[in-house]
Amino acid sequence: MKALSLFANIGVAEAYLDDIGIQVVLANEIDKKRSDVYSYIYPNTELICGDITDECTITNIINRAKTYGVDVIIATPPCQGMSTAGKLEENDVRNELVTYAVRVIAEIKPKYVMLENVPMQLLTKINYNGTMTLIPEYLKKELSEEYLFESKVINTCNYGVPQTRERVIFLLTRKDQENIWKIPQEELKVKTLEDAIGHLPRLDPLINDIDYDEHLRIFPGYEKNREIALAYSSWHTPPSHVYRQVISIMHTPTGQTAFNNIKEQYRPLKKNGEPVHGYKNTYKRQRWDVPAYTITTYNRTISSQNNVHPGRFMGMDKNGDEIYSDPRVLTVYEIMLVMSLPENWNIPRTVSENFIRSVIGEGIPPLFIKKIFKQLI
Repeated sequence: MKALSLFANIGVAEAYLDDIGIQVVLANEIDKKRSDVYSYIYPNTELICGDITDECTITNIINRAKTYGVDVIIATPPCQGMSTAGKLEENDVRNELVTYAVRVIAEIKPKYVMLENVPMQLLTKINYNGTMTLIPEYLKKELSEEYLFESKVINTCNYGVPQTRERVIFLLTRKDQENIWKIPQEELKVKTLEDAIGHLPRLDPLINDIDYDEHLRIFPGYEKNREIALAYSSWHTPPSHVYRQVISIMHTPTGQTAFNNIKEQYRPLKKNGEPVHGYKNTYKRQRWDVPAYTITTYNRTISSQNNVHPGRFMGMDKNGDEIYSDPRVLTVYEIMLVMSLPENWNIPRTVSENFIRSVIGEGIPPLFIKKIFKQLI
C-alpha cells in the first residue's frame, strides 16, 4: 500500500511501515530542518517541505498524491494547542490545521485514513461555518458520507510500548472497502522501563558547572562508563547537568522526587541557594517496574516532568546518606528505546541532541503504528 504522511515531523510514526509493506511515498512537513532529517532517514520518500495552509503547497500535495495513487493517509497535526502541557488556548491556530488534512482527504479519497492526536482533541472546538464545533463532530460532518469511523482513546503501554502515552486515534475506512480498519485489541503483557533499558550499565552525567577534575572526583568511573555507553550507540552519551541538581538527584531514591529528600541540602535548590518550589512530578526519578512516563519535548531537563533515570542503590556516602546511580535524565538512545524506535534508527549526527530530543518527544511510538497498520495487511 502507498501512504501519504501529513505533518510528518522527522518520521517517528512510520519507522516500521516499510518493513510490513506500507510504502510512504509522499510526506509533508513545514519545518526545513525537520524535512532535511526526514529525507536523510527516508531517502526514497518524496518530501514536500512547505506550509499546508499555503494554497500552492496543499495543491502540490494533492496532485502528487493522486499521481502516486495513495491508498492511505496518516495525519498527525500538531497537538501543542490541545495538550494539557500547553496553554490550551481556544483560538490557537494550530487547532485548525486538521481542516487542511480534511481537505486533502476529501480530494484524494484514499481507501483509509489515520488521524492521531492528544485526547484533548475530543473536547477542542474549531470554527466550522461560523459555529464553534467539536473536532470529532467536524470530522464526521465533513467525511462520514464517504467513510466509516472507528475512534478510541488508547494508551500505548497497552500495545507493547514501554511508555505511558495516551492518544486519540481515528481510523477511517472508505465505504467501498471490504476490510474495515479496526484498532487492535489491547495486550495483556505490559512492558516496563526495566524491560526497555534495564540491561544498560550505569552512566554518569557530565557536571557542566564545576572543574573537570572535581567532576571526576565525584564520578571516578565517568570516562570508562561513557566509553561503554558509546559501544551501545553514539546517541547514548552522558547528559549534561549542573552540580546542585546532580547532587540532589544522587540522594533521591528510585520512584521518588527530590522534594521529598529528608535533608534540605539535597532538595532542589536555585542557583542562589534558595529552595525551589515546584510540582512533585519534577526532579523525579522514574520507576523500573512500570512503563516509562510520557516522553515530552522537554525531556532533557531534570526540573521538568518525570524525566529522571530510575537509578539503582549504590550504598552510603561519607556522611552516611543513601546514594543512587544515574542522577540524570534519560539519554537519547534510552528515549529511542522507550519510544519503541529501532535501536539503529538512522538519525544524522549533524543535528543537535536537543533538537532530536524535542522532535522525538512530539512523536507517537512507531511500534503502536506498526500494529495498527498490520490490521490492513
